Amino acid sequence: MSLTIDAEGKILGRLATKIAREAKDGKEVNIVNADKVVISGSKEEVIANYRQKYERGTRHDGPYYPKAPHKILKRTVRNMLPYKSKEGREAFSRVKAYLGVPHDMEEITEVDVKEGDDLRYRNYVKLGEVSKSIGWTPRGDLK
Repeated sequence: MSLTIDAEGKILGRLATKIAREAKDGKEVNIVNADKVVISGSKEEVIANYRQKYERGTRHDGPYYPKAPHKILKRTVRNMLPYKSKEGREAFSRVKAYLGVPHDMEEITEVDVKEGDDLRYRNYVKLGEVSKSIGWTPRGDLK
């Protein structure tokens, strides 16, 4: 069974736990609009936190942390799975994230994420902005 989730306006951590549960249950999970996920907190603190994570290691030495928003989302979901076991790796392989909405995905399921929709009274930053601040450059029609 396949599940397509629109991540626009959802809080990163709460969405990632929902995705991890669905992947553990054996569902194929596709996430669209990954660059429009929000991270709660002040903009300066969030960007400083992600910059520190990115600068901690390199691709060849140390813990590599991605720059692209869809890869950061997948990394967050991976950390919520037991990815060092066979079951966790299989569940993680069922998770796919996309920056926009691919043409072949026309049916999108709206997922209810607890307290994630009320963003009027919160400080937050979109994941795309965080990615751009740590050095990601969008390609194609996402500019």
